Parts: sequence; C-alpha cells; structure tokens
Amino acid sequence: MYKRVIKRLLDILISALVLILFCWLFAILWILVRVKLGGPAIFTQDRPGLNEKVFKLYKFRSMTNERDENDNLLPDEVRLTKFGKILRKTSLDELPEFWNILKGDMSFIGPRPLLVKYLPYYNDRERLRHSIRPGLTGYAQVHGRNAISWEQKFEYDIYYVEHLSFITDIKIIIDTIKAVFKSEGIALNALEDFDEYRKHSNSDTEA
Repeated sequence: MYKRVIKRLLDILISALVLILFCWLFAILWILVRVKLGGPAIFTQDRPGLNEKVFKLYKFRSMTNERDENDNLLPDEVRLTKFGKILRKTSLDELPEFWNILKGDMSFIGPRPLLVKYLPYYNDRERLRHSIRPGLTGYAQVHGRNAISWEQKFEYDIYYVEHLSFITDIKIIIDTIKAVFKSEGIALNALEDFDEYRKHSNSDTEA
C-alpha cells in the first residue's frame, strides 16, 4: 500500500508545496545562474526512470559552457566555477528535480538515476534499482554518497528496493538533511568514476 499509493501521494503533495513556497528561491537561483554561468539556467539530461523509461532530469546549471579553439567543451574541473561548487555543495542545483517528482518521473527517496548509456551494462541484480522510481536522495546517498564504491552503492540501492517502507524513508530524509549540512561524500567526477568501474568489472567478467 505504501509503495504503490501512499508514497506517490506524499511525493505529489510535498513537491507541490515546496514549488509553491520556495518559488522565490527558484527565481533568485535562476537569475544568479544566468548571470554567473550563462544560459540556459536549467540543465537537462536524459536519465532512466521506473522500468528504465527515459525521462528529462532538470537541474540548475553548475558549469559554464567554455570551449577550446576546436569548439570542444573544456574539462569539468575548468568549467566548474566557485559558484557552481557552492550549488553542488549545498545541493541547491538539485532543486529543479522537485518538478520531476511532481510529474512522476522521480520520487523523493530512491536510487539516484544514472546516465542512459550505462543501461546495457547492468546485470540482472543491479537492474532491480529501476523497479521503483529514482530518487532525489536515497539509501546510498546517506551511507557515503559518492565516497563509497559503486559495488557498495548498488548494494545499498537494492537493499532499499527490497526493504522499502515509510519508516525507512523517514530515516533517509533525516539523514539526508544531516549530510547536506555536513557536505559529506561529494565527488566531482562521480560519473567518470563509474566509467572506470564498468571498464574494470567488464574486463573481469570477460577474463
């Protein structure tokens, strides 16, 4: 009952309330991002959701669009400004995902959605993370965030899927608030690290 109905109702009510009450904060951040980082202020990217259905994830831009003489984007660490680091450290860049939650693309709690290009590489057990809606935060995020290995992160995601409950979600929300204030476990190149993880895990399998 909670997983199929109540959880979704809470997502709708809370996300709508946040979008209404904090519309002023969204407006301020939108202006600051446009001034400091350029446009568009909202960054969109395809991510896999429930049952691996692809959706557009919304975030505030945290990097510039600076390019080299060949019109190629500069490395992330060059384009990530001091302001962008603040957005990420405080998780303010994630605020537009409340719209994803309201739409039904995401939930407040669930496995974080990764890139679409990784879909072919999941094994059957890892695919269980897509049997529920992805989350703004999740069990893995409050147990190390990007500071833990990908093997452990996937195990935490699957544990959450198999033990989903109202009490578990409340605990994750409380721990998320603590983690945000402490700025724990943040890593700039998380997705690049995933590329390395997949490279090694695939070579191990083939061997």
